[in-house]
Amino acid sequence: MRKAIFHLLVFLFVAPAISQDATNPPTISEQKEQFKTLKVTSDQFYNGGNYRKSLETNIELLKIALKIDDAFYKQQGYRLLAYDYLAMSDTLMARENFTKSIRFANESENDTAKAYMYMDMANIYSTIEPSYKKAMDHHNKSVDQLRKINDSVNLAKAHFNTVLTAFENGKYKEGYAHLLRARKMEKFEPHPSFGVALDNLMGEYYYSKENYELAQKYLRKAAEVAEREKFSLELENAYFYLSECLYNLEEYQEAFLIKDKYEEHSIQNMENALYAENDETSARFAIEEYRKEVQAAELQNSLQAQIVENKSMLNNVLLIVSFCILFLLMVLYLAYRKRKELVAELRVKNTEYLMAKEETERLSKAKTNFFSTVSHELRTPLYGVIGLSTLLLEDKGLKSHEKDLKSLKFSADYLLALINDVLHLNKIDSKTVENDKAYFNIREQVKTIVSSFEYMRVQNSNTFYIDIDKDIPKLIRGNSVRLSQILMNLIGNACKFTEQGDIYVSAGLKEITSNKATISFAIRDTGIGIAEGKQNIIFDEFSQGNNLNYNYQGSGLGLPIVRKLLSLSNSEIHLESKLGEGSTFSFDLAYDILNKAYKKEPVHALDTQGLKDKRILIVEDNRINQTVTRKILEREGVVCTIAENGEIAVAVEREKEFDLILMDINMPVMNGLDATRGIRKNNKAIPILALTAVEIEEMRFSIYDSGMDDIIVKPYDITKFTQTILKHLHGRDSRSDISKLQAM
Repeated sequence: MRKAIFHLLVFLFVAPAISQDATNPPTISEQKEQFKTLKVTSDQFYNGGNYRKSLETNIELLKIALKIDDAFYKQQGYRLLAYDYLAMSDTLMARENFTKSIRFANESENDTAKAYMYMDMANIYSTIEPSYKKAMDHHNKSVDQLRKINDSVNLAKAHFNTVLTAFENGKYKEGYAHLLRARKMEKFEPHPSFGVALDNLMGEYYYSKENYELAQKYLRKAAEVAEREKFSLELENAYFYLSECLYNLEEYQEAFLIKDKYEEHSIQNMENALYAENDETSARFAIEEYRKEVQAAELQNSLQAQIVENKSMLNNVLLIVSFCILFLLMVLYLAYRKRKELVAELRVKNTEYLMAKEETERLSKAKTNFFSTVSHELRTPLYGVIGLSTLLLEDKGLKSHEKDLKSLKFSADYLLALINDVLHLNKIDSKTVENDKAYFNIREQVKTIVSSFEYMRVQNSNTFYIDIDKDIPKLIRGNSVRLSQILMNLIGNACKFTEQGDIYVSAGLKEITSNKATISFAIRDTGIGIAEGKQNIIFDEFSQGNNLNYNYQGSGLGLPIVRKLLSLSNSEIHLESKLGEGSTFSFDLAYDILNKAYKKEPVHALDTQGLKDKRILIVEDNRINQTVTRKILEREGVVCTIAENGEIAVAVEREKEFDLILMDINMPVMNGLDATRGIRKNNKAIPILALTAVEIEEMRFSIYDSGMDDIIVKPYDITKFTQTILKHLHGRDSRSDISKLQAM
C-alpha cells in the first residue's frame, strides 16, 4: 500500500504542472484548444483513480499531438500515457512511452520540457528500474532546471518528488533538506493534498529520528485535513505513523484507537485497490487496441511527414541543381578570366623570381668571396706577427723585451679573435655550425679557459674566483667547444669592462636525473655595469656598451654570438646589471652523464724526434710567413726548402725528394690547388698539407678535391701544427714499409 501511495503522489505532483505549461505560449488553434480540454479531462480521471478512462482520453490526446506535429505536445502526450501504464502496473509500456517522451523533450529544446524530462527519468529510476543514485541525480537536475526558469510552483513539486524518493529508500537526512524547501514553497500550490502530504512526510521524518512529540504534531494536523477532505490514502499513512508515535509515548489507549482507524482505512483502501486492479485487468484487453490506434496514428503521421519531406527534398534538389549549374557556369567564366590574368601575372613573377634568384646567388657568391678574401688578407699578416712573437718570446736573449712581446702577441691574438668572431657569426647565421659531442671534465675546462685570460687579468689588476659545484659529475658529455666559445666571450667581456675588481665564474648543479644533468653557469663582475636602457640592445650585433671612451671597446659581436650559440643548445642568456656596480650573465645547459666506466686515453708528451732530418717543401709567397714556418720547423731539425709559388713548387718537387709539402692556397703565377694537381700527376704518395689563411668551410671541398691530405689554418697553434705534420709523416713511413714488404 505504501508503494501505491508513492505512485499516486508522484503523478499528483507532476501531472498538473504540464497543463499549465501547455498554454505557454500556444498558437490559437482548434487542435491546441482541444488538446488542452482533453488534458484537463485526463487529469480528472487519473486523480479519481479511473486509469482506464484516463488512458482512453490520453490516446485521443496523443492523436491530436501527432497531428499538431510539435515536439512539445508529443512529449506531453507520451508522458501522460506512461503514467497511466505505470498506475496500471504495466511497466513495459510505461518505459516505452517514457522513452518516447524523453526523445521529444530533447527535440523540443524547451527548458520546461527538459525539467519534466528529468523528473520523469527520476520516477523511472525510482519505480521501474530502481536505482537510487540515478533517481536522485535526475531529481537534482529537475530542481536546477526549474530554478533556472524561475518556475516556483513546479519547483515545490520537484522538491516534493525528491523527498518521496529519498524517504522510500530510507535516506531521511538527504530528503529532509528538500522537504524544508518544499514547505517554504507550499504557498505556491493551493491544493490541500500538497499540504497534507508535506505534514505526513514531516511526521514520518521526526518518527525516524524518534522525536515522537514533534512527529505526532505534524501527523495530527495531516490527519485532520485528510479526514475533512476525504484523502483516504494520506489518512491511512497518517494514522499508521500516529499510532506508532503514541505507542512509543506510552499513550496506549489513544494509540489503540488510532490503530483501529488505521486498519479501517487500510482495509477500505485495499478493497479500492483490488477493485481498481480488477478494472485494470479488464482494461488490459482494450489496451492492445488502444496501442494499435496510437501506432496507426504514429504511422500515418510518419507517412505524411515523409511525403512532405520527399516533396520538399525534390524541390530542394531541383533548386540546388539549378543553382549549381548556374554557379558552375559563372565559376567557369570567372576561372577563364582569372586564368588569363594569372598566366600574365605568372610570367611577370617568374621573370622577377629568376632575377631575384640570380641576384641572391650573386650576393651569396660575393659574400663567400668576401669572407674568403678577408680571412686570407687578415690572417696572413697575423700569422707572421703571432708566429714571430711566439718565437721571440721563447728566445732567452730577449728576456728584457718579454713584456713588449707579450703585448704584441696579445694585440695580434685579439685581432685574430675579432676575425674569428665575424667568421663564426657567419657560420651560425648560415646554420653550418656542427654539434660535436664528447666526454670532458668541466672543472679542467673552466680552469683552462680562465687561465687563458691571465694577461688581461694582470693588465687590468683583476682577481678571478672559480666556484664549481662539487655535486656536478666529474665527466659529462656534450659540446665542449661550444661551451668554451660561450665562456670565453663572456669572461672576455667581463675582463674588458672591469679594472681593479673581481670576476666570478661559477657552475652549479640545477637538476640531475639518471642520465642528464642541467648545469647553471654564471659570470659575474664588479665592473662598470650596463645602463638599464641599454640592456635590451647589447645582444644585437655590433652594438656597444655604456662608455664609448672605455679602454676596451669590443666589436659588439661577443654577446650576439653567445646568444646564438645558446639558442642552438635550446637555452637563453640572462642578464642582471646595475650601472657602476657590475653585471651577471647566466645560462643553463644540459649534458649527458657518464653511466659506465670511462677510460681516458693517456696524454703523451709530444715527441718531435720524428721531425729530425725530414725534408719539407714550404710553398709560400709571403716572405714573413716563409721565415716563421721555416724557423718553427728548423728548430726541430727539419731541412726546409722554400718555393715562392705553385709553379716553382711543381718543378722543385720533380727535381728533389721530399717527405712532406706545406702548400699555401692563394699565390701568384700558380695557386696551391693547381700546384697540388700538378704534383699528384707524378707523386701520389707524398703528404701535401694545405697551410692557408682562407676560411676552410668555404674551400674544404676544393682543397681535398685537388689531392691535398689535410688542412692547417693560419695562424695556428704550434703544438697542433707539429702534431699534424708528425701524423702524416708517420702515415707515409707506414705505407713505405708495406710497399717494401710486398716487393720482397
